[in-house]
Amino acid sequence: MKTSRVSFAAALAAGTVLVLSGPALAHVGVQPGEATKGGYATLDFKVPNERDNASTTQLEVNFPVDQPLSSVMPQDVPGWTVKVETSDLATPLTVHGKQITKAVTKVTWSGGRIEPGRFQQFPLSLGKLPENADQMVFKAIQTYDNGEVVRWIEEPKEGAAEPQNPAPVLKLTAAAAGDHHGGGAKPGAEGKNADEHKDDHNEAAEGGSDTTARVLGVAGIVIGLGGVAFGVSSRRRSA
Repeated sequence: MKTSRVSFAAALAAGTVLVLSGPALAHVGVQPGEATKGGYATLDFKVPNERDNASTTQLEVNFPVDQPLSSVMPQDVPGWTVKVETSDLATPLTVHGKQITKAVTKVTWSGGRIEPGRFQQFPLSLGKLPENADQMVFKAIQTYDNGEVVRWIEEPKEGAAEPQNPAPVLKLTAAAAGDHHGGGAKPGAEGKNADEHKDDHNEAAEGGSDTTARVLGVAGIVIGLGGVAFGVSSRRRSA
């Protein structure tokens, strides 16, 4: 009887956890959730199907107009058609010496199906990410084949409860110290200038030459002793 009560309590607790965690896991989100300011990133917009009697047939991701990106490239998703929409920029962007006058404002995937109990990821490569912002909010709209539309457009507020339909948020973090292109000094080489490295190289070369000379000298002595022994043996045989 006691065992039955324990089992029932455990099952009830597990069921409660599933009920409480289910909605949080069903949101349209972006992965990974962080990227480096001023850099480029490859993101996956993860779309789970929340319905038991309908399939997701379209995802629309809207980009913040006040944070225009110079490059947005979708990766092909089998069974889905992707459409990229752009708009003119009031202030052109200068990237790698070139002026960008248009920016992507919306990416829409359609034509496929996310069945109940399934999810789909939609990859995007994008940049250059803002340098003066801590996050980017992508408002997403999910459409089902029964005509239902779910708008994931509510921006989460720090310290507040999570909204019912939160928008995907990408956190932007500062680049780590020393995180730059180009090779750095190898371990143990700090503080050495070019002449010191050259001296090290010469010392190593001289050390190698000296070792080689010693090996050859020993080999010559061994060969010489072998010749003497052979001569003595030959004389004894003749006698």
